[in-house]
Amino acid sequence: MRRQAAGVKEESRIEGISEYGRQRLLNYAESFHDLADLFEEKEEDKPVPEEQGERQEYLYRRRLQESRGLLAEHLKEMAHIMATVARETCQYHPLGERRFKQIAALLKDSGILLREFLELEHEDGHREISLTMRQAGAKRTHFGEPEHISTEDVADYLSVAMNRRLCVAKNTPAYLAVDFHTYYFLEEPPYHLLTGFARAVKEAEKVSGDSYSFFEADTGRLLVLLSDGVGSGETACRESGRVIDMMERLIEAGFGKESAVQMVNGAMAAAGQEQVMSTLDVCDIDLYTGSCEFVKVGAACTYIKRGQLVDRLSSRNLPLGVFWQITPEIHSRMLQSGDYVIMLSDGVSDAFSDGVGEEILTEVIGKIEYSNPGEIANQLLAYALRQSRGRIRDDMTVLVTGIWDQEETT
Repeated sequence: MRRQAAGVKEESRIEGISEYGRQRLLNYAESFHDLADLFEEKEEDKPVPEEQGERQEYLYRRRLQESRGLLAEHLKEMAHIMATVARETCQYHPLGERRFKQIAALLKDSGILLREFLELEHEDGHREISLTMRQAGAKRTHFGEPEHISTEDVADYLSVAMNRRLCVAKNTPAYLAVDFHTYYFLEEPPYHLLTGFARAVKEAEKVSGDSYSFFEADTGRLLVLLSDGVGSGETACRESGRVIDMMERLIEAGFGKESAVQMVNGAMAAAGQEQVMSTLDVCDIDLYTGSCEFVKVGAACTYIKRGQLVDRLSSRNLPLGVFWQITPEIHSRMLQSGDYVIMLSDGVSDAFSDGVGEEILTEVIGKIEYSNPGEIANQLLAYALRQSRGRIRDDMTVLVTGIWDQEETT
């Protein structure tokens, strides 16, 4: 794509991919939809047979029908992803010849050669800047080695030149190459996060059955994932780890959170083993808007701390792998600067006597005065251990995520 000529003010809408590629993706999407319709065809419901042999055949056919329905939903989600990518467009904002030369000169002074500059506005309103550039390669360090220029340095140069705070987009290389490549930058989100955790392993076990991840799904979007494997030890650790790994891969591939949860649940249900079950707790934070969505499947309560006020989010559904189809519990909240999201595994609330852990934790969290997420996590874990008199009857994991306005911390 060529840079807009000087003096041309008109903005144009461009497509993310070529017309040929767009049409192929739409054709694939239609084919997946057709396949989904075939798998979704349902047999007429019949009464449950009385005879044992007929009853087993009936249950087998019901299970087969459920798995076909689940596969149909997966195919529809893949079709939706393809169609979304195919129809994606963005607004092109021309830079102008004079402005281009100013930015090119600024970068050249820092050892960077600029060939192409594009500023695009996506349908969601986010602006993206793509630069085709390379490192001049002449500079050397004091030790005689080539000095590598980082893309974070480039983001700082651009921020000064454009009077806007920019950051490096996800999956953009960390350093410039000596050949021309295209690098991507985005407007820096108004919020930033700090995270902390604390955990304890069940007595007589070597590894925790809880698995977790702080996962950057996209620039300005952080997912916190927590899974508690049913049971303890290596088996629980392996199963909960699989849940986290599958969720990360599916979300990174473009699947929505609910669809990803259904696919992970289907994979676990297909194993056909009662012990193959895990809870799942998902916290999805958008750092551009402060919006936060929680998806809970059999998970312990999540707490949102705002000063001394605490909002408790609970779930009453069963873990993954119990049924072929599940209904995740979804909660949406708007976070403010200074809020903390606290996620726990069951072992923490179960450490309290008389089953009142969830209620007591609300009060305890409200009284915490620490501001560092790691210190908050350690204090909550220490409190739970005191309540259980030092006994660790189940794996305990505490994840804390704090959100702050960028301007308040600079």
